[in-house]
Amino acid sequence: MALRIAINGYGRIGRCFLRALVVSPLRSKFTVVAINEPADLESMAYLTRFDSTHGCFPGVVEVGDGCLRIDGADIPVFHVSTPGGVDWASLGVDLLIEASGQYSCRHELEAFLDAGCCRVLLSHPGLSAADVDQTIVFGMNHHLLKGDERIVSAASCTTNAIVPVLAMLDEAYGLDHALLTTLHSVMNDQPLIDGYHHSDLHRTRSAMQSMIPVSTGLARGVVRLLPELAGRVEAKAIRVPVVNVSAIDLVVTLCRQTSVEEVNALLRAAADGHDSGRISYTAAPHASIDFNHSVHSAIVDAGQTRMSGGRLLNLLIWFDNEWGFANRMLDVAAFWGERVR
Repeated sequence: MALRIAINGYGRIGRCFLRALVVSPLRSKFTVVAINEPADLESMAYLTRFDSTHGCFPGVVEVGDGCLRIDGADIPVFHVSTPGGVDWASLGVDLLIEASGQYSCRHELEAFLDAGCCRVLLSHPGLSAADVDQTIVFGMNHHLLKGDERIVSAASCTTNAIVPVLAMLDEAYGLDHALLTTLHSVMNDQPLIDGYHHSDLHRTRSAMQSMIPVSTGLARGVVRLLPELAGRVEAKAIRVPVVNVSAIDLVVTLCRQTSVEEVNALLRAAADGHDSGRISYTAAPHASIDFNHSVHSAIVDAGQTRMSGGRLLNLLIWFDNEWGFANRMLDVAAFWGERVR
């Protein structure tokens, strides 16, 4: 029986999730029974049909009577602003995809459960580890899902990109310390021109005219998944004026000596082996646009691997922060759904 899912928040990740589902081999495992989004239905249909980053929708998008019609199937659409504003129980929602980014605390998320959703999958980290039953990076720890969880986080796009790489390096060489610098594409919390858009003054500046430092919780996210690295990871983030595809500039000190060639061989083997489909590897001379619409959590750019003194390692890791992450959410949803049945 197909898992009955609903999407709360139909922005970049919500729409990418639906697109990913439509073209995925996992499609038969799901039935989308509702979307909740404040925007009007005509705008929702238009932005589903046409996307400046990922192109035209690979199917037929129409507007029905209070619904979004995808390839002939009607998806009821609601426009409420509170978790309990939709009678999720009457819709038989097995799993809610929380993609609005508005809810991170357990007491907020439990409002969806109280309103009739059986389970909630977040497109962002919980405010703390205690706010969710599990934080999952698919390919790393998805096996921890047993089926009895109610609230699960799929972590973040950056966490999905960096945690598998850090785990491999730590297992192979031991990690002394790590510094992560995310070069992230622009996001909706930034203005096109300077304006009063955010309490963080950095985010009042024009997104398309500058590289802008912003706060990040990536270090906390890494330690949540790799607690053995507590006290040894720091992170910063810079928004850069591109609309999609981000990168992490990783600097680590290793516990034993190695070489560029040995590290690249390790990462290439991971891409060719059990992590294939989530971690990719390239030695070609790339620019960020080459990874637009990539399904991978991380793409290691071997041509940018650097080593100083045998222990100070620098890696460049690309990722499509929209499409790659939406596909990982789909992976988590499918695996979790199988545990429930």
